[in-house]
Amino acid sequence: MALDLRPSPIAGTWYEGDPAALARSVDHHLSEAVLPALKGEVMGVIAPHAGHIYSGPVAGHAFAALRGHSPDVAVVLSPYHNYHDSRLLVTSHEAYLTPLGAVPVERGLLGELEAELERSAGMRLRPIAHDREHSLEIELPFLQRALAAPFQLLPLMVRVHEPKAAQAVGAALAEVLKGRKFVLVASTDLSHFFDQHTAGQLDAEMLRQMEAFSIEGMFAAEYSGKGFACGLGAVAAVLEAARRLGADKVQILKHATSADVTGDTASVVGYAAAAILKSGSA
Repeated sequence: MALDLRPSPIAGTWYEGDPAALARSVDHHLSEAVLPALKGEVMGVIAPHAGHIYSGPVAGHAFAALRGHSPDVAVVLSPYHNYHDSRLLVTSHEAYLTPLGAVPVERGLLGELEAELERSAGMRLRPIAHDREHSLEIELPFLQRALAAPFQLLPLMVRVHEPKAAQAVGAALAEVLKGRKFVLVASTDLSHFFDQHTAGQLDAEMLRQMEAFSIEGMFAAEYSGKGFACGLGAVAAVLEAARRLGADKVQILKHATSADVTGDTASVVGYAAAAILKSGSA
């Protein structure tokens, strides 16, 4: 029986629609990434989610850190850019479709996650069909090209904006991932539509808090207007899960803005790539 596929609403616009062209583009971004020495085992990454032409060079650094990994499940947490009355959304489809093929959803693990969320935090997952959210899908071609073997997907679109709620999601994720081969991906862009100088200051503060592994610090930066991340809830949940599973370090790999592509420094969007590491020194 054919899989119930979520068709891509962004292939051909946010990234290449032709399979060969998409593979070449993603492979180029991966091969151009120059990574520092990674100080530990890579458990996950933080990656941007603008169109590949804009954020692909930065995203390449994140996913290059996962090259050769062969997890059973890739956990991708993203924001949800439209209004919805539920705080945690998942696709109701059985697989995401990109030009590079179908990525099957790990429905059993999603069921375990929902049960754990309800038990531990009274939270539920809301399945939705034919969503148009770009920030989760945009990461999939990178995973399809970077990972060494086929994988299943645990996709979660996060609308929580409070530290305790995000940490509850992360705690539930950690519980269901114990004993599994996984990678974690948090999808976020940074500041939006400030001038290049201001964006640099705002992004630096948010990245300082990420590098400090401080969920409270990230939210404090956002609440005070000192830094911004549209996927803050997703990043916080991923960091909490990673910490509970043994990670103890975030290493920033690359920062840039849209001005690096467009040349327009008057109004930019910030992008960053980071690796979430288990250094063994905690």
